[in-house]
Amino acid sequence: MPSATRPQAKAPTPRERARAQTIADIVRIGRQHLALHGAAALSLRAVARDLGVVSSAVYRYVENRDELLTLLLVDAYNELGDAVDAAVDALPEDDFAGRFHALGHAVRGWALREPACYALLFGSPVPGYKAPGEQTIVPGTRVVYRLVRNFDAAHRAGALAAPAGPAVVVPEKLARDLAAIRTGLGLEVPEDLVTRGVLIWTSLFGAVSFEVFGQYGADTFAARDELFAHQLGLLAGIIGLV
Repeated sequence: MPSATRPQAKAPTPRERARAQTIADIVRIGRQHLALHGAAALSLRAVARDLGVVSSAVYRYVENRDELLTLLLVDAYNELGDAVDAAVDALPEDDFAGRFHALGHAVRGWALREPACYALLFGSPVPGYKAPGEQTIVPGTRVVYRLVRNFDAAHRAGALAAPAGPAVVVPEKLARDLAAIRTGLGLEVPEDLVTRGVLIWTSLFGAVSFEVFGQYGADTFAARDELFAHQLGLLAGIIGLV
């Protein structure tokens, strides 16, 4: 008997293709305005003007500024996630330390290329805007999930050395939070290493934010590449990646 075949996905209609292209153009122009004026000054009317249409035409695709911000958030989160995936997947699955370093450098590289988008994701909240979780949580957690799963895979493979630093005693209330995280993500890595993973996550983005937002000052560190690579090495030691 012939094997069953999956039904082919229905090709988009010309109207659907036109709509997708228009939304892509709105996002592209929105990113340009984000870089020039900042998130708080985004205006659909200004986007419509640069798109070459009346503002009422844009409202058929994007209802208001908050929806535009959500589109920009999702676009930026996924672009960052794609950059991280490409860098990590270029290395063997069992090169856990190499994958961690690749992830960190991919985050920093993207942030330095796209500082306005990075600021939208990890900078100060936009006044009056609250990101809808149903649209942003999945793309917004791609990088941290990749980070944690690399630690967990290293633990499962017995590839983690004794972590640097003193033993961690996890407070009872925190242990409940960590247990929920471990269960939700299906992690085998023990809770004390999860706390170290959280420290690494926040420290990684803290280091990137200090550089993107100019917190080091202009003359403090000339060897920025070497500084970041050294920081990653220190963070890897915290969880035992060697």
